[in-house]
Parts: sequence; C-alpha cells; structure tokens
Amino acid sequence: MVKKDYEKAIETLNLWAKAYYTDDAPLASDAEYDALYHAVLEYEIKNPADISLFSPTSRIGGAVSEKFSKATHIKQMWSMEDIFDKNELNAWLGRCDKHRFSFVAQPKFDGASLNLLYENGVLVRAITRGDGVIGEDVTLNAKTIASIPLKIDYADQIEIRGEVVIAKSDFEAINNERAKNGETLLSNPRNAAAGSLRQLDSSVTAKRKLLFVPWGVGANTLKFEKYSEVMEFVRSLGFYSDDFFKICKNESEINTAYDELLSLRDKKEILMDGLVVRINELQSETQLGYTVKFPKFMVAFKFPAIEQTTQLLDVALQVGRSGVVTPVGVLSEVIIDGARVKSATLHNFDEIERLGLKKGDFVGIIRSGDVIPKITNVFKERRNGSEMPILRPTHCPECGSHLLDEGVFVKCQNLECKSRVINSIIYYASKKCLNIDGLGDAIVTLLYESGLIAKIADIYALKFDDLIKLEGFKDKKVQNLLNAIQASRGVSLWRFISGLGCEHIGEVAAKKIENTFGDEWINAKFDEILAIDGFGKEMAQSFVEFIEVNKTSIINLLDIVRPVAQKLEIVGSAITGKTFVITGTLSRPRDDFKMIIEQNGAKVSGSVSKKTDFVLAGSEAGSKLEKANELGVKVLSESEFFTLLGEQ
Repeated sequence: MVKKDYEKAIETLNLWAKAYYTDDAPLASDAEYDALYHAVLEYEIKNPADISLFSPTSRIGGAVSEKFSKATHIKQMWSMEDIFDKNELNAWLGRCDKHRFSFVAQPKFDGASLNLLYENGVLVRAITRGDGVIGEDVTLNAKTIASIPLKIDYADQIEIRGEVVIAKSDFEAINNERAKNGETLLSNPRNAAAGSLRQLDSSVTAKRKLLFVPWGVGANTLKFEKYSEVMEFVRSLGFYSDDFFKICKNESEINTAYDELLSLRDKKEILMDGLVVRINELQSETQLGYTVKFPKFMVAFKFPAIEQTTQLLDVALQVGRSGVVTPVGVLSEVIIDGARVKSATLHNFDEIERLGLKKGDFVGIIRSGDVIPKITNVFKERRNGSEMPILRPTHCPECGSHLLDEGVFVKCQNLECKSRVINSIIYYASKKCLNIDGLGDAIVTLLYESGLIAKIADIYALKFDDLIKLEGFKDKKVQNLLNAIQASRGVSLWRFISGLGCEHIGEVAAKKIENTFGDEWINAKFDEILAIDGFGKEMAQSFVEFIEVNKTSIINLLDIVRPVAQKLEIVGSAITGKTFVITGTLSRPRDDFKMIIEQNGAKVSGSVSKKTDFVLAGSEAGSKLEKANELGVKVLSESEFFTLLGEQ
C-alpha cells in the first residue's frame, strides 16, 4: 500500500463505518472491513508520519487523562421544562401562542448531553453539558465514538449537540461481561453512557459501543428558518438519524405523536423517557426567549413512570447533614426501564405509617427518569404473617446518641456525628454551594476517615504533604484539589450562606439574605429575617437558631473564606413602597425586572390582589392580567414602567 492507496482506504473505511453505525445499512461484511482496517493499521505502523487525522484507528482510544479540563460552550446549553400530561401541554401551547407555529415532535433519549465543535470541517472539541455554560473537555473520548464524524462537509464554525446513549442490548452485554469478571454492575444505560463518556482511559470508552444522537445546534451561521431544516442538514453531514421525527400542526397531532411514541417505548433499542416538542420556526427562539432555566420554545412531554412489583427486605437508616434520619427501603433487585433498582426512598417515618408498610411486604415502586425510586403501593393481601413492623429509631445508627423525635422528622443532635460531618462537608463543597471541584463524596469520606478533616474549616488547612500520602493521589491530583480549595476563597456570600447547610435556607433564600443585609447578615434578628419576601416563621426561626448555635465556628470560617457580599442598594423613586406583580413575556428575564423593582424600594408578589399597586405586563399575559383588569389594578407596559422610573 502506498500513500495514495492509504488515503483512499481511509475514505472507504469511514464510508463503511457511517453506513454501519449511522445509517444501519452496511456496505461491507465485517471480514471485509477488518481486512482493510488492518491493512491501514499496518501502513501506519510503517509510516507514522503519514497517519491521517481522520484515520479510523484514532477511534480505538488509549490516551489516559488524570483529569478533564474545563471548556466553555460558545452558546449556552439549556435544560428543558418537563410536562407530564395533556393539560400541561395545552397550558404550554397557550403560553407560546400555538396558532402562530408548527411543531416538531421527536424522542427524548435518556443519555448524556454532548456538544461537538467543528471548525473548517474538523472536530476540534467535545464538551459535556456541565452547568450549561462550562463543561468538561472529553474530545479524546468522543473521537472513539464511531457515530461522531471526525470531519464534516461544512467549513464554517458550528456546534452540533446531541445525546450520547447506549443500546439496551449493549448495556446488558457490558453487565454480563462485568458479572463474569466479578465487577460491580452498571446501574442503568443512562449512567453507563455518561460514565463511559467520562472515562479517563479513552480505550474504555472505545469498547462501550456508544451512539451519538444529534438533537440540535449551538453557535452556527446557518440561514435556515426552521428547526426541521437544520436537523435535515445535520443528518446530511453523516450523523445518526432516528426514524421518529414528526412535524405537527396542532395539539391533536402532538398528542397523536406522543401516543405513538409511547407505544414504541419497549420496542426501541435506546431508552426514551418522553417526547420533545419544539416550535419549528426558529424565530420563536428570539420571540419567546428563556426563563432562568429553560427555553420557552420547547418542552419534554414525559412518559408515565413505570411501575414494578418487588419485596421490601429491610429498612436502612441514613443520617443527613442536618441530622435528619431518613429511612430507605432495601428491595429485592428489580429492573425498571433498564435500571437495576435495589432501594427506594421512604421519605420519613410518617410516610411509612401512612402506607402501613412492614418489612417483607410486596410493594409497587415507580421510577421515572432521574427520579429516585418511590414506593407507591403496598400489597397487603399478599402477606403471610412473616412480615415485621418498622419501628421508629430511638438512637442514631451512626453515633449511637439519643434521637430527637419531632413527629415527621427524627433527628440526631450530635454535631460531631460522623454522618452529619461528612454530609455537611460534601454539601458545602458541592456545585450549588462553594463548588470545590474534586471534593466529592468519596474524597471527603477518605479525608475524614484518614483524620485529615473533622469539620468544614479543616479543608482549608490541607497541605500537599498530607494528601500525597493517600491512596490514589498523585502530584497533579493533589495540586488540582488544593487549587480548587484555594479558588473557593472570596466566593459570593450567598454561596457561603447556602453552603453552611442551615435547614430551609437554600440558594434562593441565601441570595435574598445577602441582598438584604450584605456583610451584616450574621447579626440579623428574627423579625428582620421574617420581613424578607417569601420567608415564613419556620425559615426565619431555623436560620436565627442555626446562627446562634454555630456563630463561633461560622465567624472562624468567614475569616478563612472571606466571601464577598453584594447588598442590594435601595434608591428612592416613584414606586418605593409599592407592590408589583410581573406577568407575560418581557424583553429581559423576569428576575432582571424583579431586581430593578426591589432596588427602587418596591416588592414583587406572585399573585394579584386588591393590595397590588401595579401589574407589569409583557406579551401573552394571561390570568394575572385578567385579574388586574377585574380588580382595577393599574397595568403597565414595559415602556410605561421605565417612564414611571424616569428612565425614558
């Protein structure tokens, strides 16, 4: 084989691979493909300088990373709003004015979202969804996936987005092999796909038979007017195409598509958890915009949860960061929609009493998407007398201290209880709090059991010499963790407040506390906290008591972390002291207008009443506008609102 033959062979192999993996229409036998593949491999061994970037041999993997680097999406990736029945579909259609648009209906495959960046026709980066803005660079692993083209016939920069999935049969084959080798079984196809995509050794990814199913584009220079045209173009570039892709004119056709896809749920080789319904006209993206979390122009119409019957073998007790002891049902293993389910949430002991549940009972459980399995039925008629009552615990299963029984909740009050400490540090370091990368469940547990940390403040005293002695820690891993801990100093105050783990005080409440009090938050009194919009007595009492009990350790942690506060500065204006309700679609996110209103000394309410002074109404305002007109409340357009503030 000479270089010209080699280049031709690569084109042929890639063509055959596309036909096999993407089109499901093979052009050559396995033996024919293998013979040409090995001829290419032999040429590359003898001529390493000639190896093509697009050679199929690059898909075998083998590169090993100690850690994935972070990468930023050019255009943000979003989650989807979930709807669960036809009434919710009707409500969504009403919000987006169903008469102006047509719709695309396609499967919502259950996998791991991936963003592929192509420049000059070449795959240059593959990034996981992450938080929608920043994900992990898994380019080496993505290149091992046969259904991802290494080059496409399109020169402009484009982000192609889709789901990395694994077929049910391939998932079972992997688990059968793991069982033979005595390895832990993978829990379900979705987690298997996500875990395979994030393997540090790309050769492991290459063996997993992953499939990339495109569902959209990010940054691009395409001139199409409809989403269906965009997807037709994407498929023409050599990407996989599922055969269920319908354009619907109205609600009736969407419901028909949903029912049809639901009937195919068990037949399709790839797990689906619903139907994606998206407005076809791309102008809708600009017209409808986004909420804080979701695009308004698309929804995921979820399938009903699948219910299975199994037996409750036992009840395990878990102690959380706030000391609440949560009962967890230990089940006889059952497979639900591809997932191996061995446990189910029981919420609390009142729920056990409500269900009339006993150990040994046969129960009905459901699991839908990422939802933790839940017991929905107890088949009491199947009891044979061997069942045992589930008793409320009196002592902590972790530290043995006496538990406080508050009725609904049973709590361990020992602040030094191992489970409380470990879970409080895990929560503090989590993404929604201090976001300390690398300080997850297993590492926190290892550090605690090694005697290196006993409380949150201890993580800031960790040294290189302490960590390098631990099993699995190499120089780079140690330095990355220390850098992440250092980077958590100076974070926004709301992250710090949320990370403390005070019951009922999450991200939203912490932001309100920061905006109201700034650096004086720790000295806020009960009545002052209670006066914050949306705070009730239970929230205020929980916060004030938590600060009082833990004030010394919190102040010590503040001195270490030095979080930065941004107190909301109030300015007097024509709306100071007034109450607003916001409704409809505006030119900016609703939270932007809420902040403007609060900065001007007014407050925002969620419902219209006689006490409402103004309703700020955008396009497609609904029942709140009707209520305002009925009560004679002053309605402002966006321009009238800014005129009132003296900004126009």
